[in-house]
Amino acid sequence: MSVDFQSWTNTHIAHFETVLAGLLPPAEVAPQRLHQAMRYAVLQGGKRVRPLLTFAAAELVGAELPRAQYAAASVELIHAYSLVHDDMPCMDDDVLRRGKPTCHVQYDEATALLVGDSLQTLAFQLLAEHRLSDDASRQLAMIKLLAAASGSRGMAGGQAIDLASVGKSLSVPELEFMHIHKTGALIRAAILLGAHCGNATDAQLSRLNHFGKCVGLAFQVVDDVLDAEADTATLGKTAGKDADHDKPTYVTLLGVQAARGMARQLHQDALESLAEFGGAARRLRELADFIVLRKY
Repeated sequence: MSVDFQSWTNTHIAHFETVLAGLLPPAEVAPQRLHQAMRYAVLQGGKRVRPLLTFAAAELVGAELPRAQYAAASVELIHAYSLVHDDMPCMDDDVLRRGKPTCHVQYDEATALLVGDSLQTLAFQLLAEHRLSDDASRQLAMIKLLAAASGSRGMAGGQAIDLASVGKSLSVPELEFMHIHKTGALIRAAILLGAHCGNATDAQLSRLNHFGKCVGLAFQVVDDVLDAEADTATLGKTAGKDADHDKPTYVTLLGVQAARGMARQLHQDALESLAEFGGAARRLRELADFIVLRKY
């Protein structure tokens, strides 16, 4: 009997939470405050979209779940570190994340800075110390992939462009360039790392990369719409902060309806890139649906 998407999601998230809890340093191990803050920033929060994309891509190519879980954890740790740093006063200066006080509010700024540093390095430790592929060169490529997606040519670079764009008017291509890096790079990496845990071909990786580019942009477009329309309680983070900070978004450039239309088109493009995979790409299709249709 086929497992429905919600059951598949719930099962994988429940297992993943246990995996994450075991991979993070125990709270009672010195330095206790730092380890407590790391666990606070990572556990029991978020949609876990990136790990789910890793698992779905791994299933698509027949990869073993134990291997994929380390790849998924490495991506989620990078994502969590980026949220901790993004929320700090020197960046977006936010006080709420995942329905609870941000890390620097709950602890302090210095601790939050070290939390981000520590989560980032732990992500690469996981990729290096666990066998994720039978091919050592492929595993090395996975480390390089996550590093590139996280750095100045990826997520961090996108954040730098975002900070430099406050109060400015960007064109849609300029906004896409920013978000292909800030949001899209890590989403693409999540998918490709899952595929690398199996024996994905170059052709498969190319199609999955295009899928990741489309759903990554769609994720951001929907985020912009939700930031403009949803409330703080629903989002679990401060609603309307993009407008308050005078940041260029797809909503400010296009309006809500046109932004929704863009998300729908990206959704369709993403699904078309999976056509040749047939039924094996079911979970990736369902995740694309979730990303575009979500309410939080």
